[in-house]
Amino acid sequence: MTARIEDAGDRLIIWNGNAARRGALGPELYAAIRTAMEQAVHPRIRAIILTSEGDFFCAGGDLNVLIERRSLSEADRRAKVDDLHDLIRAMRESPVPIIGAIKGGAAGAGASLALACDLIVAEAGAKFTAAYVKAGLVPDAGLTASLARLVPRTLAMEMCILARPVTSERLLALGAITDCVAGPDVLTRAHQLADEVARGPRDAIGAIRSLVASAYDQTEAVQLDLERDAMARAAGGAEAAEGIAAFLEKRPARFD
Repeated sequence: MTARIEDAGDRLIIWNGNAARRGALGPELYAAIRTAMEQAVHPRIRAIILTSEGDFFCAGGDLNVLIERRSLSEADRRAKVDDLHDLIRAMRESPVPIIGAIKGGAAGAGASLALACDLIVAEAGAKFTAAYVKAGLVPDAGLTASLARLVPRTLAMEMCILARPVTSERLLALGAITDCVAGPDVLTRAHQLADEVARGPRDAIGAIRSLVASAYDQTEAVQLDLERDAMARAAGGAEAAEGIAAFLEKRPARFD
């Protein structure tokens, strides 16, 4: 099995298998991610953890598959890329935060998957690589969009044009990932973050997630309207009633 979903109560864990090939992308991982996004609609689910069975998160696409695709028409090749991009869109539209637990490193579209997560815990020394240019290819799976949001332009060019790997420590210093820990602690730290998320207001966190995502693409005027509408909805909801009451009563809020 190259991918599986573990139901862990208030969270889902997506395990990328295929350890013999350093977690290379495959149809089973595509299916597992899509299924998890669908299951996450259930109010019981508060977070998703995306991690790997082996010691490397994801090596990206299989170049042998790309060789096979050379015989396809450009339209058919575009459709194949769209399958991958639909996966990134599903992650972007997840109803709950996605926490990446990155062991070893992430390359190519694997780096895209990692950086598409909302919170990212990486192993110390893990390397994020975008070496498409070495194969005469260009980044896909939203990598350029993620890099533009997370790192300076010069670093994005260093990764994509010079194909230089970037360590988790450097990304942490830039604020591009959430935490950098020893290898055995990666999944533990991811679960700690999931615990924090699970104690929060599910609907409000989902709205915040959407607002932050839209802020990169919208004008300030449009974003102000989106924030207004989201605040108006939130202020009349049960989560706000509990949260405000807990604050005034000086007690922890209970967002059941």
